[in-house]
Amino acid sequence: MRLEILPVLGIGDVAAGDDLAALIATAAPWLRDGDVLVVTSKIVSKAEGRLVDVPADGPERIAARDEVLAAETARVVATRGATRIVQTHHGFVMAAAGIDASNVEKTRLVLLPVDPDASARALRAALRDRYDVDVAVIVSDTMGRPWRNGLTDVALGVAGLPAIRDHRGEIDPYGNELHLTQMAVVDELAGAGELIKGKCDQVPVAVVRGYLTGAGADDGPGAAVLVRDAAQDLFSLGTAEARAAGMLAAATLADGPGPEPADPAVVRRAIDAVAGAVAPGTVFTLVTDEEARATMVAVVPDWPPTATGLILGGAPTPVSPPDLVRFGADMQRLRSALAAHGVASVLLPPPAGSTASAALAV
Repeated sequence: MRLEILPVLGIGDVAAGDDLAALIATAAPWLRDGDVLVVTSKIVSKAEGRLVDVPADGPERIAARDEVLAAETARVVATRGATRIVQTHHGFVMAAAGIDASNVEKTRLVLLPVDPDASARALRAALRDRYDVDVAVIVSDTMGRPWRNGLTDVALGVAGLPAIRDHRGEIDPYGNELHLTQMAVVDELAGAGELIKGKCDQVPVAVVRGYLTGAGADDGPGAAVLVRDAAQDLFSLGTAEARAAGMLAAATLADGPGPEPADPAVVRRAIDAVAGAVAPGTVFTLVTDEEARATMVAVVPDWPPTATGLILGGAPTPVSPPDLVRFGADMQRLRSALAAHGVASVLLPPPAGSTASAALAV
């Protein structure tokens, strides 16, 4: 495979209502079937009228931008100072919801296209139907990346080629079957196009030639397939936000043991995790002797039938009212540590005749 990356020069400034297909076809009469157009989302947004008016400067501009950002945000992912990483209504996770103030009048902001896949399909159809050239279209924008400095262009919308090349089930040269490899080829093509588009050169369209061997493919499912759903997203919150969510969850723990038996080693790790934070004299003991546990369980009021473990908690002695308050807090610390390790629990009175102040069923 040999690839060429060609700039489309002379498009000029784009305004609301402009015919992108006409602008591109006029600037690039040399387009061929099978070319891949990488089109900056900004000119798509401008042509579609995705612009909002804001004050040129001052606190009024900041307030107006914040209002626009809130409207474009489906969920806040992370906030650090003035930087906000959010999930847009499209599902993209981006800084400031992709709102852009560059290459536009100071009194305007550019929003992302409402439906970038639909925009790519419409542009592809217009070039095919009116100019008899069958190309694939990628609508691209710049994003940051977790764990790495620097920005790169990625695909927000695509028509005419699959967004992902799936290698699962293929055999590598060493005889290993591939199980996880899915390449986001449209992101790679978008990044390749950015190499010649730049940010200040006013080249909003690039052509990648040689990747597709011919024309005629259907539009495909679009770039929407690149959005990872919540069930598979291991990094759906920033560090501080995840910590805050965890603390809130710890403050609202449900009572009751979990569906699976608690692993004694995991329970011990939770006990060890809070050992340095509890009040002097507070002791938590996991009852591991089956005979002893059975004897105690028999005299614990309302012992949950699905619980498999018993933790005894002893408060400092002698016990004063403040000690009892602190002991209750220490019990909640332990319950939170257990929950962090995936172990559910319920607080119960201590077994009759024991020296414990309370018991946890896990």
